[in-house]
Amino acid sequence: MGRRRLSREIALKVLYQIDMTGAAPADALPLFYEHFDAPADVRPFAEQLVLGVCLHRDEIDGRIVSASEHWRLERMPVVDRNVLRIAVFEMLYCQDIPPKVSINEAIDLAKSYGSGDSGAFINGILDNVLPKVAREQQSV
Repeated sequence: MGRRRLSREIALKVLYQIDMTGAAPADALPLFYEHFDAPADVRPFAEQLVLGVCLHRDEIDGRIVSASEHWRLERMPVVDRNVLRIAVFEMLYCQDIPPKVSINEAIDLAKSYGSGDSGAFINGILDNVLPKVAREQQSV
């Protein structure tokens, strides 16, 4: 498994913990590292994802809600919601990662950790987010 894939998995687990417990990222990350294997070389990207999602959560959630038809954010499964947050964060703030890579990684994460329908659900929402993000990045 690639380093970034493992970083994304760690970020998903930490964001899930934050979502379920209300823990602060500064508490959730060390707690995760204390109880689970997280190699030192994958931690920086995992931390970038967790801290970035938390810092920009309102903007990210707004984009997810505007791209999802008939789905309120709080009704989405916790795993799907956090997979989407990671992917949208990458699309907006990780210019070194092509958006299609972020989408493919999100679909794979959803298939591994979500329900049977998660991959298609994630793909549909991110396909709606992508054109707007692409337009915004071209105009900069």
